[in-house]
Amino acid sequence: MRFLIDECLHTSLVEVANEAGYEAYHVVYRGWAGFEDYELRPIILHERFIFVTNDAREFLELLVEAEIHPGLVIIVPNEKPPSQREMFQAALSRIVTMPSTVNKVIEVHSSEDVRVYDLPRDR
Repeated sequence: MRFLIDECLHTSLVEVANEAGYEAYHVVYRGWAGFEDYELRPIILHERFIFVTNDAREFLELLVEAEIHPGLVIIVPNEKPPSQREMFQAALSRIVTMPSTVNKVIEVHSSEDVRVYDLPRDR
């Protein structure tokens, strides 16, 4: 699995994913800082990144239009880096139990509250 971390989240989330055995990048380190959300969408889809963001509304709208997407992790509360890392670890723990993240949203409200649903929802 490959993760791309949005610039609204701390760069240390890359390390969290790497330590769990996953490939991960931060948009800042890939030279995509300042890109509009719609500019990231084709990159996410083409490179098959599971996108990790705090910007739920925008990316839910952008990915619902995709027939197939690799998955979306939304860290809902706007927290400081230690809490972001804890919540991302909770998401990774949930993901490891799933058969696939394709067309799934993993929504993290706290380290104890991780919700998974389909996107688009009607499939």
